[in-house]
Amino acid sequence: MTFDHILGHDRQKDILGRALAHGRVAHAYLFTGPEGIGKRLTAMAFARAIVCLEQRGCGQCTACRKIDHQNHPDLHLLEPDGNSIKIEQVRVFQRELNLKPLEASRKICLIDQAEALTVGAANALLKTLEEPRGDTLLILLSAQPNRLLATIRSRCQTLPFTRHPDRRIQQELEKQLGIDATESHILAALSEGSFKKAFGKDRELYVTQRRVLLKTLTGLSPGSILPILTFAEELAADKTVLPDILDIFQAFYRDVLMTLQGHAASTLINLDLQEKVNRVASRMDVDSVLAKLEALTVTRRQIERNVNRQLALEVLLMNLAD
Repeated sequence: MTFDHILGHDRQKDILGRALAHGRVAHAYLFTGPEGIGKRLTAMAFARAIVCLEQRGCGQCTACRKIDHQNHPDLHLLEPDGNSIKIEQVRVFQRELNLKPLEASRKICLIDQAEALTVGAANALLKTLEEPRGDTLLILLSAQPNRLLATIRSRCQTLPFTRHPDRRIQQELEKQLGIDATESHILAALSEGSFKKAFGKDRELYVTQRRVLLKTLTGLSPGSILPILTFAEELAADKTVLPDILDIFQAFYRDVLMTLQGHAASTLINLDLQEKVNRVASRMDVDSVLAKLEALTVTRRQIERNVNRQLALEVLLMNLAD
């Protein structure tokens, strides 16, 4: 994967390309931005350009192919072990960085989900950032850079990445998957600028399961507790997909709000559920929709803080059913 193969992020690619061309590569970078928008792809393309025997990331030499297969001896990947990056992991890679590069001009360490560093791991990493070897490069990737130590952030050159425009994702979906404009519109809007979400496991959730989830949600009644408790239990069962489900609920009530405020149907995310959106909007007012959106925001924060998921969802669904 070269810079030319990465869609968008022209400014970021230009900055990194000029750093390479003028021999001004920083000792540490912090790539920030939402998950699935191309931070890791860009980091790997950068690593490839550094180790390339042609010094341009040709994609054909043995060094480039080793980077592509992630088996280059001077490339080190550090990722969460479970829910966190532990101090033992950092110490292992520090020992590797203390050795001279075997094949390339420098050793490259890619730390994915850097916000998952434990306090001990972050403090251990800080020593490497404060006293870097001249032949090492660290690239930290983070969707939540505010969770990193300020001292770590200050010792890295920060490069922010932004979400891809919906239209760009739509075009690629239609081109690569051959889907129609309505489906590509829904996927692009719900993926929030992430190609990973639009093309990955979330596609089935956003296209098919979304309809089932919203049918169940809009069928809830505040006077019927058992269906609320059952639905909450079902939603709580899969922690990994829950944030995406909350996105679906939020997008639906966003559509209801847009309808109440008189916006055109073309501005809806759920274009295929316009009738349902109109029906729900007909029995609500702006204040009640805003209250539901606030309830979703509160629940999202609670789940991020590892509260009891099922209990939080039961309270949320009672609010949404009211």
